[in-house]
Amino acid sequence: MGDESRITSDSHELRDQVAAVMTPIAYRRERLMAAIALMLGIALMLGLPFALQAGAAFFLPVTAAMVIAIALVPLLEWLERRRVPSQLAALVCVVAFLIGANIAIAAIIVPATDWLALLPERISRVRTNLGPILEIYSTLERFINDTVAAIQRTSSSHPARVTVESPNSLLDLVTTSAPFAIIQMFFAVLVIYFFLSGWTRMRRRTITSRHSFSSAMATARVIQEMVDATSAYLATITAINLGMGFLVAFALWWVDMPSPIMWGGLVAILNYIPYLGPMAAAVLLALGGLMTFADPWYAMVPAVIFVAIHLIEANLFTPLMVGRRLTINPLLILVSLSYWGWVWGTTGALLAVPILIIVKTIIDAAGKPDIAGFLFEEGTFTQTPGDEEPIGL
Repeated sequence: MGDESRITSDSHELRDQVAAVMTPIAYRRERLMAAIALMLGIALMLGLPFALQAGAAFFLPVTAAMVIAIALVPLLEWLERRRVPSQLAALVCVVAFLIGANIAIAAIIVPATDWLALLPERISRVRTNLGPILEIYSTLERFINDTVAAIQRTSSSHPARVTVESPNSLLDLVTTSAPFAIIQMFFAVLVIYFFLSGWTRMRRRTITSRHSFSSAMATARVIQEMVDATSAYLATITAINLGMGFLVAFALWWVDMPSPIMWGGLVAILNYIPYLGPMAAAVLLALGGLMTFADPWYAMVPAVIFVAIHLIEANLFTPLMVGRRLTINPLLILVSLSYWGWVWGTTGALLAVPILIIVKTIIDAAGKPDIAGFLFEEGTFTQTPGDEEPIGL
């Protein structure tokens, strides 16, 4: 018995020594892997926007199509539960989306063309209504012009000239850019259709390819949460924007504003862009009012009506309908708007919140990196167990 206890004691001591040697090595290995992952993540964040900008002709329609397709998945699943084949259900979803998009475009683009044609004729009325404000800046404008003229007089007498060839008319611009836009839209529609037609089969294959039941359940949960969050947000915001657009159109019709349906549709589309969209809508309505009405105070009525309706919508109906489940940090929304607006312009700003929801859902499921722990562990912000003090509330 004595020999056995001595052997056991020696084995325990040897195990403790091995553990004491291996623990720092394992810790350093984990820190090294964490540092590599952190540096790769930073490099990806810095290089990704430039790659997306350079490949916008491919990435933009694909991303927009994927967001739209994910939003249409609940309709697809509803049709499939009623024994509609996947290909036919996908075709119905695509046709329904195209009909809605074309109705919106026709209601906005056709009247907007007439407003743009009236702009040269109504610019004098706008200047008259804005006369008091323009007078304030006239002195500053003259100062800037005099400064520029003085700089030009002191510059070289033979400046270099650069000739930029531009389209001779708006028709030339449209005809040169329209074929490329049509190709992109056709490509996006095909992506939506094939994504939806193969959605059920792709999801089943993704789940069944997992090596364990828990992994399959986690994958299924992430996919379902991503679809539910994205489609719920887009469906809710679409319903809110349509209601607000109809209400704005009715109010503008009541105050004799021309093309109220166009303004209601424009307001509904711009409201998809949080914070910045309503500001742009108010500015455009103010400009439209200045182009329409001779009284400068009455010209501000359309913009005031929209701002009042938007404040009620943003502070009452949206929190009530969206709820806490889809509430997102406003700072994240602003960062996403700035990022995607910089990468893809207005279209990127429209896609910013849906992309943020998709990315946030995946990150929440995969786990967030503990960057603070990596940076400050074993550092000045880490207390030893004996130094910990209770935090008073």
